[in-house]
Amino acid sequence: MAERRPIVYDWEEGRGPGVSHAGRNLLKNEERILHSMNQLQKVTHSDHVRLSEDGRAVVILDQTQLPCRTVYLRLQTAEALYAAIRTLQVRGAPAIGICAGYGMYCLARSLEKAAPGEFLEKLRAFGAYLNSARPTAVNLSWAIRRMLGVAEKSAGGPVAETLALLRAECEAIHREDIAMCRAISEHGLALLREGDGVLTHCNAGPLATSRYGTALGPILLARERGMQLRVFADETRPLLQGARLTAYELQRAGVDVTLICDNMASIVMKNGWVNVCFVGCDRIAANGDFANKIGTSGVAILAKHYGIPFYTLGPTSTIDLNCKTGADIEIEQRPPEEIREKFYREPMAPPDVKCYNPAFDVTDHALLSGIVTEKGICRPPFAESLRRLFD
Repeated sequence: MAERRPIVYDWEEGRGPGVSHAGRNLLKNEERILHSMNQLQKVTHSDHVRLSEDGRAVVILDQTQLPCRTVYLRLQTAEALYAAIRTLQVRGAPAIGICAGYGMYCLARSLEKAAPGEFLEKLRAFGAYLNSARPTAVNLSWAIRRMLGVAEKSAGGPVAETLALLRAECEAIHREDIAMCRAISEHGLALLREGDGVLTHCNAGPLATSRYGTALGPILLARERGMQLRVFADETRPLLQGARLTAYELQRAGVDVTLICDNMASIVMKNGWVNVCFVGCDRIAANGDFANKIGTSGVAILAKHYGIPFYTLGPTSTIDLNCKTGADIEIEQRPPEEIREKFYREPMAPPDVKCYNPAFDVTDHALLSGIVTEKGICRPPFAESLRRLFD
């Protein structure tokens, strides 16, 4: 892919029509933080989800090729966007939301010659199709609803005006995520001390978001400010996001990271090497139960046994107050080939053996020490503290 021009964001653009009041406040806070920080080492971030220069395609860094190859893809059709989300070429709840926002704008541009009534009908169909790619991560449906809301409000008017509003909205989604990740990182950093050992599962860094990340955000911010931490990254079977992505991001940032197999988490905790666990989240229920990459609940149970604080970090867009408990979260089932043969030179299991391959599990809120959001840290009882975020 030839296009790799970095994006420069103007924080004062937050006054545009596509940015909410809360988004403007976040952007102003981000600007103050940027000016006041005494950064010791700047972490390099790549723009791995962005709008193409001609505004007709979404350009993504293909995460399935990392860490061996750096490949950028241009996604212009609904089928290409669906496939990229479904096959994890773009992954991580916030990054999926950003991709969906840009994707809906690009698909809307393909309808610019349609009649106003037909335009909205077809855009809704595109949204339903993209939303079916991955049912667990709430940011996908959240971003699609947000884009459709803009289109519906301007229904009946000139399509060109609707397109301008949709572009402002998808860019606002991206800018707001940058600000949210930075705020989450600041709040999470308050939970860390010099020399701490941090265990993380899956990947919740810049690749899964926009900047800094959620679960990795405090770690990268600590690195910038000269704080020394030791990170233990679970490999995260069967798709190895911890091995391929987390280890890659942290090592590039100069963080002391040790890669471990998932079944080694217990022994590093028993050895006293872990002071806190940070993980991301794809959907948080109203009672604090949350879905994250498969294996997260096991880490939480181990942390509880060894008396280690366990936090999930994510933006408020991942909180679904309409979902009462974790039992109401739909869990995506992945193909059995991911267990039997993916990443192997030849299959490592009998070709006809049955496989159970859920992409996520649900961690009970009773195992959580807190939920770190851009608005602060929620503590038990989560049904009350999460609701207050939206009051």
